[in-house]
Amino acid sequence: MLKNIRLLASPTSPYARKVRVVMAEKRIECEVDMVDVWAPDSPIGRANPLGKVPCLIMDDGDAVFDSRVIVEYLDTLTPVGHLIPNTGRQRVAVKTWEALADGVIDAAVLVRVEHSQRPAAQRSQDWIDRQIGKVQSGLQAASEWLGEKSWCNDQHFSLGDIALGVMLGYLDFRFPDIDWRAAHPNLALHYEKLAARPSFQETVPPQAT
Repeated sequence: MLKNIRLLASPTSPYARKVRVVMAEKRIECEVDMVDVWAPDSPIGRANPLGKVPCLIMDDGDAVFDSRVIVEYLDTLTPVGHLIPNTGRQRVAVKTWEALADGVIDAAVLVRVEHSQRPAAQRSQDWIDRQIGKVQSGLQAASEWLGEKSWCNDQHFSLGDIALGVMLGYLDFRFPDIDWRAAHPNLALHYEKLAARPSFQETVPPQAT
């Protein structure tokens, strides 16, 4: 276990789940504190000025965020399950997969916030439609990029696969009405393989939220 290092997370945050999956795949253990980012006394406000999870608290008290920075750091800690190529086009490809998946999640989160935080009379359907369009175009791109390959990049399991799996899992969790499996059967097959991994099974968000 990484001594004196803590991860501030939320059980329903897809960004935090990505970090937790990476930790599991690389067999990295550290203290994980589940926090409520909306609570007035939440510790996240003292650690991350943006008030977001995940946030990694280092042994000297410094904070590391966001998820893309954290997973890149974690991948350097041990050669076990190396997830990000060191240099070159392969590295760029994996990070681009991560950017695509995170971008789809970003758009989906904005839709959820619009529905959950704004009264119906104040919601912008144009805004919602624009974000859903990003989700759909991101799914289409992911399907085309993956094609019939076994893994997202270079025939090896990587951070790209983790990011894609977390993205698809989040859509299942928060947007079950988006039938991405029917539209993209190759993504459905890939997700089935990812969801069977212990790292994904151990980080499934709670359903009663």
